[in-house]
Amino acid sequence: MQLNEQTLEKIQVTTMKISVSNAQQNYKRVTLCTLLAGLTTLASFTAIAGPREQAKRIHDRLAGIPPTETVLDAMEADIVANDAIGAAYTAMNNDAFYSVTLKNWVTPWTNEPQTVFAPLNDYTATVIGIIRDDVDIRQMLYGDIIYVGQGQGLPAYSASNNDHYEQMELQAMPLGTVLQQQTQSSVTGLEAAATAGILTTRQSAKAFLIDGTNRAHFRFTMINHMCGDLEPLKDIERAADRIRQDVSRSPGGDSRIYRNSCYGCHAGMDPLIGSFAYYDYEYDVDSDPEGENGRLVYNTSGQTDPDTGTRVKSKYHNNKFNFPPGYITVDDSWTNYWRKGPNQLIGWDQTLPGNGNGAKSMGQEISHSERFAKCQVEKVFENVCLRQPQDQSDRDQITTMITSLRNNGYQLKRTFAESAVYCMGE
Repeated sequence: MQLNEQTLEKIQVTTMKISVSNAQQNYKRVTLCTLLAGLTTLASFTAIAGPREQAKRIHDRLAGIPPTETVLDAMEADIVANDAIGAAYTAMNNDAFYSVTLKNWVTPWTNEPQTVFAPLNDYTATVIGIIRDDVDIRQMLYGDIIYVGQGQGLPAYSASNNDHYEQMELQAMPLGTVLQQQTQSSVTGLEAAATAGILTTRQSAKAFLIDGTNRAHFRFTMINHMCGDLEPLKDIERAADRIRQDVSRSPGGDSRIYRNSCYGCHAGMDPLIGSFAYYDYEYDVDSDPEGENGRLVYNTSGQTDPDTGTRVKSKYHNNKFNFPPGYITVDDSWTNYWRKGPNQLIGWDQTLPGNGNGAKSMGQEISHSERFAKCQVEKVFENVCLRQPQDQSDRDQITTMITSLRNNGYQLKRTFAESAVYCMGE
């Protein structure tokens, strides 16, 4: 809560009185807790911000820059007319909402260090475009959709570098207007059935499909879009029949470690990550060790990996002698064992079968869960209100916004507006 000048003056007077009292009565000591309690009491008397101050706060939180007087007048009028949501949408007309607020919000999802200091890329641009155009946010994980730039001087989209997006950023192009929606299959050459929104963008592959066994891709999907790592999802009651060969059943010679730790994650994760069995990120390890010029590759029907003899990428057979009786991946089928047991509380969509083939259907399984919707709303709330939900009022607001998200076609831009309005008086 911000303190106005009158409140600050009261705090200063109170502090002086406490000091005088201490000087006069040496046997009494005012504890820090007492002082903080006094400050909290005084802060509660802070005057509620008026419509103009509320309008400015909405604009600051959404666009990150002060509004012009004309815009501020319009937003103030909306608030006076009991249309604070309209005022928030006016603030989001400022390109800074897209080029700064959303870009900084999304960028950490696109890399393992989760840093905001990364260049614009097809993953970030696609999320920004989906929000701008009020596309169902669930399409982010399974749609045949990508956003590219339009404008003179831009290199064409490339499957093997990020020049297209880096030039957009270098030229400070307004993302609110320059981004154009296209089908991912037409831009990248990936067949439509193999597209899965941001999960099959070049940047996602570069960050999470590079090397390894593709499990990182699933882990960061859970972190970024379900708001939780794998550890809380461990369930040692699920079947072990899809745990792959590379997982040692006696790590360090102790089978108890596998049973009590490794098993709980792999029993649920391995059956789901089978959906990416035909995908990899290829690059020249010698000349390009960071994979800057690598590309997403996918084994289409008729293609065979020489190491597996099937469409399955060889990385799915890495370390197969760790436990030869383990599961051998032969296709891109997946199943969700977490629909039973404690993880059914994620709120899986009961209209979906809970199994399938490929990344698209698996992305739909994730994004149609209740946890996915709750995660998006909570992330927006924290980004706009600059804090996590703290009390029952905040939790009730989160619930209200989740319902609103469902009722309004999963348009996440409205969630930004509703969060800004809720926090406009802080």
